[in-house]
Amino acid sequence: MAYDFDLYVIGAGSGGVRSARFAAGFGAKVAVAESRYLGGTCVNVGCVPKKLLVYGAHFAEDFEQSAGFGWTLGEADFDWATLIANKDREINRLNGIYRNLLLNSGVTLHEGHARLIDPHQVEVNGQRYTAKHILIATGGWPQIPDIPGREHAISSNEAFFLKELPKRILVVGGGYIAVEFAGIFHGLGADTKLLYRGELFLRGFDGAVRKHLQEELTKRGLDLQFNADIERIEKQADGSLKVTLKDGRELATDCVFYATGRRPMLDNLGLENTGVKLDKRGFIEVDEQYQSAEPSILAIGDVIGRVQLTPVALAEGMAVARRLFKPEQYRPVDYNMIPTAVFSLPNIGTVGLTEEQAREAGHKVQIFESRFRPMKLTLTECQERTLMKLVVDAETDKVLGCHMVGPDAGEIVQGLAIALKAGATKRDFDETIGVHPTAAEEFVTMRTPVAG
Repeated sequence: MAYDFDLYVIGAGSGGVRSARFAAGFGAKVAVAESRYLGGTCVNVGCVPKKLLVYGAHFAEDFEQSAGFGWTLGEADFDWATLIANKDREINRLNGIYRNLLLNSGVTLHEGHARLIDPHQVEVNGQRYTAKHILIATGGWPQIPDIPGREHAISSNEAFFLKELPKRILVVGGGYIAVEFAGIFHGLGADTKLLYRGELFLRGFDGAVRKHLQEELTKRGLDLQFNADIERIEKQADGSLKVTLKDGRELATDCVFYATGRRPMLDNLGLENTGVKLDKRGFIEVDEQYQSAEPSILAIGDVIGRVQLTPVALAEGMAVARRLFKPEQYRPVDYNMIPTAVFSLPNIGTVGLTEEQAREAGHKVQIFESRFRPMKLTLTECQERTLMKLVVDAETDKVLGCHMVGPDAGEIVQGLAIALKAGATKRDFDETIGVHPTAAEEFVTMRTPVAG
């Protein structure tokens, strides 16, 4: 049978665009359908605008610390509308870049909602198209729990478009999105409370990292409330919100921001017209080659619920394109040693195993840790401390994990991730000469284990 396209991609986020571009570059006839915005969550309501807001939130500290270096500044004044307008302009620019990347690659772009009619056919804007392979890359969507008054709460989707900065805000959740936005709102001057139903946020991260960040955020005056969960939200006559917690306490706020998880975006996708199966969490079930239970349909990125990070979706998209259209270049995605950052204030950077994971896996470990006040702060009143930590296999000397909390942690850990991926030992770290004076050199000067 002759198909209209060799590959039809549903979703023009990072993974979908990467797969489409590479497939077209390999000579395939490719189309992409997108109903919202080019670039997906990351570009529009995720990593990129969030990082811009984090930069904005950090200036309050820079102004304060500048006095120690002899600067005298007038009273600082922040305008939320200016930040959001400038952010919007940059996102629009990136949308245009994504459009050009697709079109210049020879990919056909269909702007509309794509729905599966059968295993080889999609419908967009009333038109039907056939394809040998269909790739679902529709990503995830934030979800707000079904509690009374949930309509008064916002998610990360709406946070980027608030007309004004709330005077008081409750951020609900214990994952990286909640921690990052709590830092953003607090840094920009909002009275911010972070509520999490568990004992301590950032479950899955190294225990020392979680505890250190808790201490640093508390020092900065961020109100952290653990073992706290919302029962209902009620709008008051003056427009404010009354929040009742499950322990009976009542809190007054102007905004409730939920960051309590994301679901796969499968709405009206027509999966029922195919043999695609979902796992128990509701994500599309795929094999190691991203093929669903329906042989012609593949899926990548957040919609499969593996590692929900933009660079992982990019790698998966490239793997699919190579396997289908350039098999001699195909290599599977390696999910080990994936570096990641949390753009909290201060930042977290991490790669490899946590101490807890290493011990659970049966490794006999040595732990190297350093906590210090960064050089930049020695002329200021700021008492923030940086944490650096290495998890080492005591028998092989291999560095299993690397963790940092402090300025530019993500930038530093990216380089270290290459070393860990290459199998670096603690001796390799010890024999590497540091760049002086930097914070990063601490990773190659830690000599005495703190635990084993």
